[in-house]
Parts: sequence; C-alpha cells; structure tokens
Amino acid sequence: MTKILVVEDEFAISQVLKVYLEKVGYQVVQCYNGGQALALFNEHQPNLVLLDIMLPDKNGWSILQEIRQQSSCPVMMLTALGEVQDRLAGFDKGADDYIVKPFVADEMIARVKAVLRRSQGNEQSTFMKRFGQLEIDMRAHTVTLHGQEVVLTPRDLSVLLFLAEYPNQTFTRDQLIEHVWGWEYDGSDRAVDLAIKRLRKALTDWDVAEGEIRTLRGLGYQLSVAKK
Repeated sequence: MTKILVVEDEFAISQVLKVYLEKVGYQVVQCYNGGQALALFNEHQPNLVLLDIMLPDKNGWSILQEIRQQSSCPVMMLTALGEVQDRLAGFDKGADDYIVKPFVADEMIARVKAVLRRSQGNEQSTFMKRFGQLEIDMRAHTVTLHGQEVVLTPRDLSVLLFLAEYPNQTFTRDQLIEHVWGWEYDGSDRAVDLAIKRLRKALTDWDVAEGEIRTLRGLGYQLSVAKK
C-alpha cells in the first residue's frame, strides 16, 4: 500500500488530509513536529511526503534539505505562501509540487496522484516535459525551443509550468489565478490574458502541429499538444 507521511502541525488540517488520503486508499502517517519528521521518515520510508513549511522546532525547508541528502522520495510542500517566487524557490530546493492553503481536497488528491505517477515512472524524465521541439525542465525552470532558451518573466514561466503539468486540460482564468497568482490576488483577471499573449509571442516558432496554447472560447486556456 502506498504510504504518505503528513508533516503538519495544525491538527485540523492534518486530520482533513488524513481522511481524504485514506478515502482513496493511501496509508497515512502523521507528524505534528518538525523535529520528529526525519525520524518518522526513516522509520516508515513513505512513498510521498506532504510537508508544511512553518513547523515547531524545525521548518519544512530544513526537513526537505535533509530528505534530499538521502532520498529522492517526492515531497509536496504545504504552505500559505502562494506567490510565484515562493513556489519557484521551493522547486529550486527540491520540492516536487506545492499545495497552497486553503486547498480544495479533490485537487489535492489529484496532485498527489500526479506526483506519485511521475515518481513511479522513469526517474530520468520526471521533471522534463517534451512537446516536439519545445522542452520544459520543471525542476530547473528552463524552457528551450529548437535548442534555444526562451526567456520568460517569472509569472509567465509559472503559467507555462502549470499548463505543461496538465497538457490538454482546460483551465479558466479563475483557476489559473488561484494556482499561479494565489487565492489572495485581488487584481484583474486580464492579467491571465496578457500572460497568455506574451507566452504565445515567445513561442511563435513552435510548430502548431506539435502544440499550441489554445483559447477555448467560454471555457479557458490549455496547452494543447499532439498526443503520443
């Protein structure tokens, strides 16, 4: 059975995670203190870790660093820090994904399943997305097209990374704002349209037969790619 270590000091949140994870068949080990996390990790050897950042005794970044020194076990960060720079910093430190609080339980489960699928596949290709001549390194946050690096702003890069994580899936403006800008964002949803416009311009030379960022009128946006 797939085992998940939940490191979260807020009892209510930990219990919600436990209920939903067990509902879909995962075994859950709970930890409420950062100082105990590594010991429980070594004892139980989980398949995945859900790791809060702000913890008593030791923060999540320190725990992530310790895990990465000895294991490639996937780690998903639990945090209220939803800004793009926070997420990019987390990926740089070795996190596999982010769940921003407050989270939707069904989405959390979907993200957990996605990370587990990747970790159980080819480790060499886990973080590299290839769509024809477009290559996106999800860990290094680099984008190349026809072998040339595509320079993007942090926000536009974050939009592309998110769409690349779920190719051929459509997301509304509100969903993109929630996942990329953060639920606390109170600006115009036109920011999404502008980011998409800039991405299309940056990817002008991408062969439409390989993929494109599509607008589905009345529905939203998707990274539409050729199915293998």
